[in-house]
Amino acid sequence: MKKILSIALLGLLMACSPGIHPEYTANLETAKKILELQGSEADNEAQLAMFHEDVQWQPAFHGSEPVGKEAVSAYLKSWQDAMEDVVYTPVNWLPGVLAETGLSDGSVRTYGKWSGVHSTSGKSWEIVSYHTWDFKDGKVISGGDYMDAGGLMNSLKEIEVVEEAAE
Repeated sequence: MKKILSIALLGLLMACSPGIHPEYTANLETAKKILELQGSEADNEAQLAMFHEDVQWQPAFHGSEPVGKEAVSAYLKSWQDAMEDVVYTPVNWLPGVLAETGLSDGSVRTYGKWSGVHSTSGKSWEIVSYHTWDFKDGKVISGGDYMDAGGLMNSLKEIEVVEEAAE
């Protein structure tokens, strides 16, 4: 009898587990598509269409404040103009949770590594990053890029200065 009650209790607990948010899978595909388009530079407008009109995005640069949709477009385009052959290699994809409850909220998180070639210097680079996307009506309403973007740009700038001095 104890075994039956234990199994029943375990089954009940598993059935009550909130699990993955029903919108997570679709939101995950949106996040993956945003990064794919960022790397391929294929279609900035298609990429921007995945962002909500009221988006608040945190750029990667030190001291930057969250920006709206128009600035997101310029931010993404500036990365594309500065870099070539860009590839994002995820370490993992994670469902986000509400801080207040710990329950899945449909948001998406990822840790990974970007790599590419600096357009001006031709130098190859890699940078470890963390990205977040929160969604409203199937579009990104907030999120951000977290990496040492300033350090990356400074390291590439130093190479340009050294090369110019050598000429």
